[in-house]
Amino acid sequence: MTITFVSNYINHHQIPFCEACRERLGDDFAFIQTEPMEEDRVAMGWAVDVRALPYVSLFYEQEEEARRKIRESDLVLFGWTGCDELAQERLLAGKPLVRVSERLYREGQWKAISPKGLYHKYQEHIRFRNAPAYLLCAGAYVASDFALLHSYPGKKYRFGYFPRTRRYEEQALWEGKEQESTQITWAGRFLPLKHPEFALRMAKDLKERGRRFHLNMIGSGEMEEKLHAYARQNGLQDCVTFYGFLEPEAVRVYMERSQIYLFTSNHLEGWGAVVNEAMNSGCAVLAGSEAGAVPYLIRHRENGMIYNGEDEADFLEKTRFLMDHPEERMRMGREAYRTITELWNAQTAAERFLEFAGCVVRGETYDAPKEGPMSLAPVVRPFVRV
Repeated sequence: MTITFVSNYINHHQIPFCEACRERLGDDFAFIQTEPMEEDRVAMGWAVDVRALPYVSLFYEQEEEARRKIRESDLVLFGWTGCDELAQERLLAGKPLVRVSERLYREGQWKAISPKGLYHKYQEHIRFRNAPAYLLCAGAYVASDFALLHSYPGKKYRFGYFPRTRRYEEQALWEGKEQESTQITWAGRFLPLKHPEFALRMAKDLKERGRRFHLNMIGSGEMEEKLHAYARQNGLQDCVTFYGFLEPEAVRVYMERSQIYLFTSNHLEGWGAVVNEAMNSGCAVLAGSEAGAVPYLIRHRENGMIYNGEDEADFLEKTRFLMDHPEERMRMGREAYRTITELWNAQTAAERFLEFAGCVVRGETYDAPKEGPMSLAPVVRPFVRV
C-alpha cells in the first residue's frame, strides 16, 4: 500500500506521525511539501532541514514526479496546500483521498451562507460527498463546520497534530517539579488571539493574594511591548520572566519543570500543539474551551481544566483552584501524561490511520475505535461552557 501526504510544509508537529507511518510502510510512504515555510515560523524555531528527511520531496522543485505520486498512490492524505486542484484531480478520477483540516469558519459559522464561499466549498468538498473522500478533523469544532455543508457524511474522524512524545522515568519527572514556588509556563506568539495578557493578569492576581509562584513567558510578537510595560507597571519583575522565542526542545525543559501550563488561545486557534507537549510533560493544563485541541485532549477536572471561552474571571478562578490544590493539580498532571503516552500520540495515530487506509483501499468497513485518533468525530457546536 502506497500513501502520500501532501501539505504546505512539514514541521515538528507532523514529523513524528510521518516517521511512524514510514516505520510501517518504508519507501511506500512519502511527504510532498508544496511551499517553503513562512519566515515568522522559521524565526520561532520551526525550521526543518527537509533534505535530511528521505521521504520528503518538494513540489516546487520536482513537480512532475510529485504529480505522479499524487495520481498513482493507493491513498493520498491531503492537508492545506494552496493548490487544491491536485486533490480535485484525484477525486474526479474516482481515487480515494483523505483530507486533514482545521476549521473552515473560525470567525463564525454565519460565513457558511456566503454565496462566494459556498461556491468554493462546493468545488472542494460538497460535490464529492459520495466519493471515496474522508475527513480527519484537526480540532473538535471541525466536524461542526463541515456538517453545515453536509459533506463527508459518516466519514469524519478525530485527528490532530502529534508532536514527539517523550516517555519519562515518571518519578524523576515529578521530582523535577518540586520547586520552592509553583512554576507556571505560557508559550507562543504574543498575538491578540492567544491572549498572553491573561497570564500577566493572573500573575498580578496571584501576587496580590500572596501566592508563591513564578511565571515563565516564552515567545514574542506584536503585543510584546505592551506586555513588558504591564509587568513593569504592576511590579511583576520578581515573579515573571520573559525569555523571547526558544527552540521547541528548550520550551519542553520549562514545561517539564512546571506544575501548571496556561493555554489561553481563543476560537482562532485551529489546534494548539503546545497542549500536547505540556500534557506530555506532566503539567496540569488550564486551557480555554474554544481552541481545537482542548475538547479532544482535556477532560475537565480529570486530566486538566477548561475555562469558558475568553472569560477572564473564570480563567482567574480556575487558576486559583490549581494554586490552592497541589494534590489535585499533580493528579491531573499524571493523567495528562497518560493521555498522551497511551492514546494521543503519533504511534497510535499512525497505527490507526494505516488500519483505516487499508480498509479504504480494500473496500472494507473500518471499525472505528471509541475514542482518540481515528474515532468518529462528533459534531460539537462552538462553544461549550463547562
